[in-house]
Amino acid sequence: MNKKASKTFWYVVFLALGVALLWHSFRKIDLIQLWDDVKNAKYSWILLSLFFLATSLFFRALRWNIQMEALGYKTRASSTYGAVLIAYLANYIFPRLGEVIRCSVLKRKENIPFDKSLGTVVSERIIDLLVLFLLAFLVIIFQWELLGGLITSWMVPLVNKLKNNVLLGIIAIILVMLVIYGIVIICKKNKKIASIWQGFVAGVKSVFTMRRKWRFLLYTLAVWGAYVMMTWMYFYMLRETSTLGVVEAITLLGIATIGFVVPVPGGIGTYHFIAITLLNGFYGISAQTAGSFAAINHGSQMIFYLITGVLAYVVMFFIDKRKPINN
Repeated sequence: MNKKASKTFWYVVFLALGVALLWHSFRKIDLIQLWDDVKNAKYSWILLSLFFLATSLFFRALRWNIQMEALGYKTRASSTYGAVLIAYLANYIFPRLGEVIRCSVLKRKENIPFDKSLGTVVSERIIDLLVLFLLAFLVIIFQWELLGGLITSWMVPLVNKLKNNVLLGIIAIILVMLVIYGIVIICKKNKKIASIWQGFVAGVKSVFTMRRKWRFLLYTLAVWGAYVMMTWMYFYMLRETSTLGVVEAITLLGIATIGFVVPVPGGIGTYHFIAITLLNGFYGISAQTAGSFAAINHGSQMIFYLITGVLAYVVMFFIDKRKPINN
């Protein structure tokens, strides 16, 4: 199986997984009632949620500018923001491709080397992963009464298994280290790969070499703070979910974000399954309302990314004729 066929195969597999989860999530949901919930939802809260989403993406763009600056490149906020919007639209169609497209857009618009901007994106994702772990920790602390028993039931067998298979764990760690070492050696010997690798490493190092570290941290907090506000505001669009608060928003955001790790196009199915399971199983929201919440939340964001992504592309490449800042 060639590379293209392999990618197509896995795309179809994960799309099928998403469709299956979507069917499973809504198989007992009354679609007529769901449509009534869509029509009667409080759209002022939905628009406020989307405002916080747009704000979060804007701070993500500003944070990216700081990383570019650490590499010695200048960028316009409009360029990085547009690149981010286009990337999120691409991710809804082809998971993980958005990060590549994001760097390609910046290369075309501001003449910033692709390999270096890709390195900054990877370092940015590492930072976001750390924030996600922090959110998970907060979720466990604040929701221990709900999640404690479940986590304990998972962790105890895992710890016991690790105790009984220490040698297997050590061998696995050694194998991973050998694979990483082999990749590094190959990258160093091949000149083309070495050049890409050096640019990638420079991008990752930008987190440590940037002058405005505190502003980078502030923007990171703003990115995730806006995400929390977005999730929280969505609760108020339906009467039954309006009783939920910021702690529940952090819980949903943290668990749902982990769900997006699965490369299903647009989080279709995975988000719906997680949201309905959490709202219905842990917070006592009726399955019908939980289904309506998941559908409206996911659908409104999908429309947002479609509109803003297309607008960003048109503005950047058909209206804005400014030359790249970097020669």
